Amino acid sequence: MHLRYLSVPLLILGLAALLAVPFFPQLVYSIFIMKMLCFVLFACAFNLLLGHTGILSFGHAAFFGTGAYITGQLVKAYGVPTELGILAGGLVAAALGAIVGALAIRRSGIYLAMITLALSQLVFFFFLQAPFTGAEDGLQRIPRGTFLGVIDLANDTALYYVVVGIVGAGLWLVWRTVNSPFGHVLRAIREHEPRAISLGYPVARYKVLVFTLSAGLSGIAGSLKAIIFQLAALYDAHWHTSGDVILMTLLGGMNTVFGPAVGAALVSTLNHYLDPFGAWVTVITGLVFMACILTFRQGVVGQLGQLYRTRKSSAPAATPQPRPHSHPQ
Repeated sequence: MHLRYLSVPLLILGLAALLAVPFFPQLVYSIFIMKMLCFVLFACAFNLLLGHTGILSFGHAAFFGTGAYITGQLVKAYGVPTELGILAGGLVAAALGAIVGALAIRRSGIYLAMITLALSQLVFFFFLQAPFTGAEDGLQRIPRGTFLGVIDLANDTALYYVVVGIVGAGLWLVWRTVNSPFGHVLRAIREHEPRAISLGYPVARYKVLVFTLSAGLSGIAGSLKAIIFQLAALYDAHWHTSGDVILMTLLGGMNTVFGPAVGAALVSTLNHYLDPFGAWVTVITGLVFMACILTFRQGVVGQLGQLYRTRKSSAPAATPQPRPHSHPQ
């Protein structure tokens, strides 16, 4: 069976499993799944830069944290409807992404990565010192409110389906971007930027646009996390969170569309179920990461896709049998 046809039933099966989660509270904790979905969107948004454009950002937590704090402050202090707060968090993060991108793309490689890290630290210290953020205590008791004035988000089940819908829309936007002419130009920039410039593409503009889109989706992921846990914390903007999303992307496969989603699910699951081990969680996660990288050089999804293509190409083609000729009697 062709991989494309196999992915459709797998997608349907995964969606059915997601929709069924609230009906099995004894087996799966819906709050954990919602947190995992936020990081799924965060990782796939980050991969628009790393996997599809070849830009390594060490400061993507700035956008995730910005979305969380902006949404939390608007909803808590100003009574903004939750859906507008989430949208505002994404828009402010996108605007910040445009600024960071415009400054960072003046360099390339490790210098670009260091610029994003430095600017991310500026954002982190702003949230540390700003009077409305609560410093180390974080912005607490963020009201969930209602969605579209109808759906009561205080109900975990209702909130779960809203999160699934928003994350699903974000992932569709990622998929549509990657499989559009815009996405083809991004991959051309990744493969050979001078050639893309020689073909007449405004490479700098494309880089700023993908930075903006990636930051906006990351901000929406942070906004959702703030609503789910009713908390925007400094860790959301910390460089450790930037490291986590890089780990998720590399683990799942950065040259795929939804490979980072698998990486985010794996890392989130490890952090959740290994939490009783305390500080050893980092050590165990690092060992798992090294084992997977040594075993799956292209990430879990990327390596599985390569194995499928290799097996398909090495399979002997069925040779047609010659038809018997009838001889006249």
